[in-house]
Amino acid sequence: MKTMLTGAVLLGGLALAVPAAAAPGQCFLTGYGAFPCDVSADGGGLTFPLPDGNVFAFVLVAVDEGVGYRVAADAQPGQAPKVLGTFRPVTGEDGCWQADRDEIRFCAAVEQ
Repeated sequence: MKTMLTGAVLLGGLALAVPAAAAPGQCFLTGYGAFPCDVSADGGGLTFPLPDGNVFAFVLVAVDEGVGYRVAADAQPGQAPKVLGTFRPVTGEDGCWQADRDEIRFCAAVEQ
């Protein structure tokens, strides 16, 4: 069974302040297509590695709103990630989020 990571689930977990735990799943990011991934979620957001070695990070800032980032595989301390924009959930597609600009979308589902 796959569980889609929605805004309510992410925000609800924020109150628990649990450490990130990776779970196998299926991910999608515009420009990369769909791929198997290990999703780490800590209640305040999620991360997953991209096929090219970069990392996608998503930080929930409010219910149904978050900011996405792409972190370079060779990022050094103090190096800023690429900001992909503000994301909102896609209506009718649990676990999928759409950026307000640039038509960037990501989806994350974990095995349970």
